[in-house]
Amino acid sequence: MDPHLISATLSADDRQAITAAIDGLRQKLPFLIDLTSADRARMAKGGDKTKAFIQKAMEIANEHPQMFPTAFLEEMRKDAQLLDTLSPIALAIKTLAKKLDDTTMQLGAEAFAAERTVYSLTKGPFAKAILRTASDDLGKRYGRRRKTDVATSDVQTDSPTAPTSTAQA
Repeated sequence: MDPHLISATLSADDRQAITAAIDGLRQKLPFLIDLTSADRARMAKGGDKTKAFIQKAMEIANEHPQMFPTAFLEEMRKDAQLLDTLSPIALAIKTLAKKLDDTTMQLGAEAFAAERTVYSLTKGPFAKAILRTASDDLGKRYGRRRKTDVATSDVQTDSPTAPTSTAQA
């Protein structure tokens, strides 16, 4: 994969327009809910077979309306209609969310690769003192210990006189 797959910018105006569009979606969908994991686990799932079952049940209920209370039928019709309306919207948003997630993952990888290049250059033999200080700072944030620190640590723990410790540095 090309390490520089994405080369783009997003203007402040575009970012504001996107945020406004998302806010607009929230306003148009005020009935959206947020289920807990437990709610999701015990709830019947609405896959293709379930949707076919719903459609068949709607046909039967519409053919025999006298068997059901009017309020029940109206609510069932509203639910089924809203499900039909929201399903393609949900798919479009899931597709967009996946692309957004994939893009941010790729951007993170690209940015991290560039930062590792900077880090490598700050450790080079031609780096001036200020770059070595920056290298030490980056090294702390990168989370790796120097080989000399590891070797010193190993020698100390292998020494018979060194106290043993269960804590890791």
